[in-house]
Amino acid sequence: MTTSWMDGVTRVAVLTGAGISTDSGIPDYRGPSGVWTRDPTLIEAFTYGSFMVDPEVRATFWRTYRGHPAFSARPNGAHRALADLERGGFAVRVLTQNVDGLHQRAGSSPRKVLELHGSIRETVCTGCGARTPTSIDEGDEDRRCADCGGILKLGVVMFGEHLDPATVGLAERIASHSELMLVVGSSLLVEPVASLCAVAVNGGNRLVIVNRDPTPYDDLATAVIREPIGTALPRICAALAGG
Repeated sequence: MTTSWMDGVTRVAVLTGAGISTDSGIPDYRGPSGVWTRDPTLIEAFTYGSFMVDPEVRATFWRTYRGHPAFSARPNGAHRALADLERGGFAVRVLTQNVDGLHQRAGSSPRKVLELHGSIRETVCTGCGARTPTSIDEGDEDRRCADCGGILKLGVVMFGEHLDPATVGLAERIASHSELMLVVGSSLLVEPVASLCAVAVNGGNRLVIVNRDPTPYDDLATAVIREPIGTALPRICAALAGG
């Protein structure tokens, strides 16, 4: 692995997607065995407009998450490598598209992890906005808020919902001020998160992509690494720490 792009790096932003969590037993979305690949009809259940108007869609959504491996998954070596890099005193900010909370469970400081698409660990009321810890029980397929009767949904960003502007703004500032933007396990097909790559490059920073498949931003990258994430990321973090 050529590592000249690591020279002089003291601040790194790491944009992580579903690919970093597959070694923890959580399926990705668009890969050969991905959630959308195996059952494209599930996309409707993850679309906000459909979810809000159709009880059957809501039932499908909650059934999809009942027993989902993300609730019981453990961090893998890639998550731990990022946490170890931070613990070693390196300036690391994690911008994650994942909703599984595994970066925090691996030891990354919660205040240094920005969950761009929310978290399954919380359930939010679409009426009053109340947030509670997520509990998914069998048969509970059209959940309502105990306070206002509003429809409950997981605290994740669904298709058709906008990301929180403050969250996007913070992510853009992190991308523009980090000397290295490291993208790990993301297809970079979902905007506006994918455009953080352009923000980093336009800020004069280096972009390195670690992903199994080509992405729309490969041409902007200083380096593209096709090695398995479970081996590539620990090696990258060790090299940065030894800088």
